[in-house]
Amino acid sequence: MTWSYWRISPFVTSIFFILGVLTLYWVLYNWLTRWFHKRHINVDDNTINAWHGTIYMLVFVFVMQASVVGKADSWQFMNFQLIGIIFCGFFLHIRIPYYFLFPVVLIYMLFNHSIYYWESWVYAAFMILLFWNLNALRTWLQKRKFRWVYYLGTVMSYGALLWWFVKLKFNLDWSTYVQEYVYLLIFALLLYAYVSMLTQDSEIKLRLAQFASHDALTKTANFAAYSTRIDYLFQDSLDNNLNLSMMMFDIDHFKKINDTYGHLAGDRVLQTVAQTVQTVIDENDSHVQLYRTGGEEFNILFAGYDLESTATIVQQIFAAINHQAVHYNDKIIRVTISAGVSQLVAADHTPDDFYERVDQNLYQSKRNGRMQITSA
Repeated sequence: MTWSYWRISPFVTSIFFILGVLTLYWVLYNWLTRWFHKRHINVDDNTINAWHGTIYMLVFVFVMQASVVGKADSWQFMNFQLIGIIFCGFFLHIRIPYYFLFPVVLIYMLFNHSIYYWESWVYAAFMILLFWNLNALRTWLQKRKFRWVYYLGTVMSYGALLWWFVKLKFNLDWSTYVQEYVYLLIFALLLYAYVSMLTQDSEIKLRLAQFASHDALTKTANFAAYSTRIDYLFQDSLDNNLNLSMMMFDIDHFKKINDTYGHLAGDRVLQTVAQTVQTVIDENDSHVQLYRTGGEEFNILFAGYDLESTATIVQQIFAAINHQAVHYNDKIIRVTISAGVSQLVAADHTPDDFYERVDQNLYQSKRNGRMQITSA
């Protein structure tokens, strides 16, 4: 079959092209985040999103425009550029300082041979305003209904102005102006539907991941998350001769609390203890990690800490819990904990060996009367 049988209108081609570009963006973004997470590189996903989105869209816009620079129809890809701005400003919510935007726009105008036209300067100013307004709109719409109406209204307003300046510069007729403007609105609506679908899917996956790795009651990481993390830290410590310490503690006489005050009271105790411990950790070192690994048992991993270095945080946790009264209905429940602490040693051949030694220190605290710390 010859090419003549496969003719497709530029508009339909543009739709598939834009969707392809956006799909490639998400594929690359997911690959990058997995690459960083797999190597446990401490880079926030929002930072990856900002840099990847900015570089990706700049490459996209410059490459597209390169084929028409200096030609009479160099306006042909303006809608693609606008979609790139909308995608970065609204959907990716990338926040770029004003002092970064101006040089980028100036470089683009030089590249596009449009720096000597007043229409181009006004167009560039409105493009920057569009980006900033989309940023602000995304924040403002966080808890509002019918977000697509505000979104489309903003795109319609700026789109009409921007295409008006393109019309003036290139002396386009009204039919071309209206056609391109309508195309922009259709592209913008398709973009909204496409990204909303992907975002909803991502949110479902995120909730499932949170459910799989976090304890629903205390909101702390669970035993599955602990197992994954200790396997990595254990091997990393051996390979790179790094310190690693662990604190294990449980709530003294927790069964008696449940029997005396009820299981809902026991749940309140667990939640309060977890919140208190997490507060102490956050005030000292947010890289220290808390896990609920059993009914009333918690583990804390101190990556990079030797036994002596853990003392300050361990003592603060111990003091905070043992001086805390948990209020439940009209009752006051006094809580104490017993703890075991140790650091990784050469005799620990597996993560379970390390866990077992810390566990033995915890039971030593219990055997010696509870409400104490055993370190070794």
